[in-house]
Amino acid sequence: MEKIKETVKEIFTAYLRQKKYRKTPERYAILDEIYSHAGHLDIESLYRFMKSKNYRVSRATLYNTIDLLLECKLVIKHQFGDNIAQFERAYNNKKHEHLVCKTCGKVEEFAEPCLEEIVKHVEQTYDFSVHHYLLYIHGVCKECKNNNKQ
Repeated sequence: MEKIKETVKEIFTAYLRQKKYRKTPERYAILDEIYSHAGHLDIESLYRFMKSKNYRVSRATLYNTIDLLLECKLVIKHQFGDNIAQFERAYNNKKHEHLVCKTCGKVEEFAEPCLEEIVKHVEQTYDFSVHHYLLYIHGVCKECKNNNKQ
């Protein structure tokens, strides 16, 4: 994981340099926090994590930095139904499948090997190089289905 963090820091530094943006400690701390978590984070959760570690980061700085990380493809933005936007690390995160419960809003990631075969087939058939893909399946989770049976 430390190797990945170093790599994304180098990518972010190059991006900031190219765009002539300031390389601030807060921006790097936000990047590190995102890459320290597996899964999804919303801005409010990220803000609380940063505050708990005594970083003086405003919500505006978080939003601005997230925008930069989206631009340089280090973060993926998800909008699961009507829920607030959630973000997660993008580097080294090629496949991405999600089950989204329309009742409780829970999001669960899963991996299905046959989907990888489909992506390989698409690459070969269309001579297309896939960098990453996302799949959202909306429905009702097991817990919500069981609660409705009672």
